[in-house]
Amino acid sequence: MKPTIALALLAACASTTALAQNPASAFDRGNSIQAWQHPGLQDVLAECSNAPSPFSIGRGQSASVDATASPPEPAPPPPSTAIPGVIAAGQTWKVVWSWEGNNADGIVAGNGSAMLFANNDASNVMELDPGTGRATVLYSDTNTGGALSRSKTGALFLAVRGLGVGIEQLEPRREMFASSFAGEPLECVGGVMNDLAADVRGGVYFTVSGGGLFYANSQGIVSQYGEGVTRGNGIVLSPDEEMLYVTNGPVVLAFDVISDGSLANQREFGALRGGQGGDGSAVDSEGRLYVATGASADVFSPDGELLGSIPGPQGLHGVAFGGPDKMKLYGIVFYGGWGTPSARNRVIEIPTIAQGYMGRAK
Repeated sequence: MKPTIALALLAACASTTALAQNPASAFDRGNSIQAWQHPGLQDVLAECSNAPSPFSIGRGQSASVDATASPPEPAPPPPSTAIPGVIAAGQTWKVVWSWEGNNADGIVAGNGSAMLFANNDASNVMELDPGTGRATVLYSDTNTGGALSRSKTGALFLAVRGLGVGIEQLEPRREMFASSFAGEPLECVGGVMNDLAADVRGGVYFTVSGGGLFYANSQGIVSQYGEGVTRGNGIVLSPDEEMLYVTNGPVVLAFDVISDGSLANQREFGALRGGQGGDGSAVDSEGRLYVATGASADVFSPDGELLGSIPGPQGLHGVAFGGPDKMKLYGIVFYGGWGTPSARNRVIEIPTIAQGYMGRAK
């Protein structure tokens, strides 16, 4: 990973610089919306050759829940049980960041001990110092950006979820990278942009919930892959980038990566055990796969054996290794009511025996 964070700091506007190294309470939670919420979406879909089915997200607040009140704290999960080579018994998660709104997604390692994450509601990208709980806004005006990926060459990409859906490159220069498929806007695919994984070729794999699995090559030309990937979400490359892992509801799919970035040999890699469905994922230096399940991080060997689950709080929806030696697993946790004032996000960490893969941010 190249030391490009300094470039991002120089590019940040004066207003964001004034917020540098502030705690959560200093930041505006924001009110950005995703494309499916935008009143202008119907005008875009009217031009699609095959308009997608309506899409919405709703975590469902019961009538007895006050959506304007602070939600109850997530119940602490039990301490970890030992997973040989992965985590010792008795380890617990520590909260290192807590903020209002749907604000912490697509977490990846930054320079040194820093972690980077994208915020939907606030439409920005932050760099967090987990040791102090203070953060810097690196990029603003991201149009409801919701996930990050940095390639082995240092290029940083963002999943844009607002109207004008696409993949934006943030570093080494900021520009829209891919926003169309088969000659039509990505909105015509339907669903919502979920997660992405940047490769060494300059391309980006990404998932669209309800829309499928896609690859934008180094020229930003998008192709679709996979059969039945209707619940595609978390996505990550193996350390050698010869395999791509994609969560699809309760299972993880694997694909072989061909030399041009295309995908082949779709198969079921493993079944998740710790939660309801797969989300943000990570790999370690030994090629093990870690998948957030909503209540755990399920850990698989490189050949698909389920090694065990690291219990997490309800709402655990993404994981990434971080720290100067990548010996901590970080998680992002959503709780409260999605799209309501009660929405909350946290960043949490737990020490591991395993070391995250050092050749790429995630």
